[in-house]
Amino acid sequence: MNAIHPIATPGVTTQREARLQSLLADIRARREEFQTLRHIPHDIVEQFVSLGLYRAFVARRFGGDEITPMDFLDLIERISVADGSAGWVASFGCASTYLASLPASTLATLYADGPDVIFAGGIYPPQPVRRTPAGFLVSGRWGWLSGCMSASVVGGGIAETDSSTQGLPRLAVMPRASVTIDPVWDSIGLRGTGSHDMIADNVLVPEEWTFVRGGPPSIDIAITRYPAIAIAAQVLAVVGLGVARAALDEVAAIAGSTVSITGAPSLASRPHVQSEIAKAEASLRAARAWFYDITADVWDTVQRGDPASPEQTNLLRLAASHAARTGADVTRAAFIACGTTGIHAGHPLGRYLQDAAVVAQHAFLSEGTYQTAGQQILNPRRP
Repeated sequence: MNAIHPIATPGVTTQREARLQSLLADIRARREEFQTLRHIPHDIVEQFVSLGLYRAFVARRFGGDEITPMDFLDLIERISVADGSAGWVASFGCASTYLASLPASTLATLYADGPDVIFAGGIYPPQPVRRTPAGFLVSGRWGWLSGCMSASVVGGGIAETDSSTQGLPRLAVMPRASVTIDPVWDSIGLRGTGSHDMIADNVLVPEEWTFVRGGPPSIDIAITRYPAIAIAAQVLAVVGLGVARAALDEVAAIAGSTVSITGAPSLASRPHVQSEIAKAEASLRAARAWFYDITADVWDTVQRGDPASPEQTNLLRLAASHAARTGADVTRAAFIACGTTGIHAGHPLGRYLQDAAVVAQHAFLSEGTYQTAGQQILNPRRP
């Protein structure tokens, strides 16, 4: 990162930092490969495993690390500076937070061979299932399975006619080998995420291998007291912050040498560019500071053994949406400031523009979340 220093990560060894720096260099060098493949190659995902991304939020009783959400988000942000698609796929290392709603005995089986379980899931559209004495027979197609090409376990949303989930979606967890991946992902941004479709055909899923997304966890540790849907939004939003950081760094790197064909001064010498980049820098830093501040506030609450309040949960979601929107706005400002420089196919600024825009389009971070946040602010729920 340029002038902005990442949140400190206590306990991270020099060796781990060296592995991270090597990985980031590898990611930067292979960004075009990710675009062509439309997914992150397995050897990169294996390096995510080595960094502990998939064990980060797994309970220590199952061999996990139980790191803080601030440390995890910082790591995803740093990866996203190198490449947005890589950061997006890495962000699903947080999946253990909602898998924690599986029964404790199922979790013990899931992590029997170690905590580094790679999960990819698609909730929508929930598919009707047939209940049998042995479990649910699951068939259907689901989209948006980011990172599914390297997953060992997958999940699909299911609908029961006698459901008692109070409107929350139920997921059926299945071995990756039991389903088919249809490689349909073809997007303008975050193209390397491999967010393909999954097809299941009469896969038998025991009931104990299903869970309600956002339902109560079966184990009680600090991260399972942290709002599960909020962290799912945050890990995506921080990708936008990382991409915006990369865009501003790109402008700083080329501004002194980019001269207009009309004879105008370099970008670095143009007053309007100086002003707009300063505003963008301030916006990014402010959004990032609040994003991590509210995260730390809620983390302090859940570490004490208390649940996050509705107000805190609301602010987490609002800060995530604001971060994603600010990331897209800042990246667009960087793109505009560079004039025609960034319009050529393959230029990093065009890639950043598309990646940041796609982050802000996600349902967890879209305009509707602002309305929900406003309702809570104006009509708070009283105890």
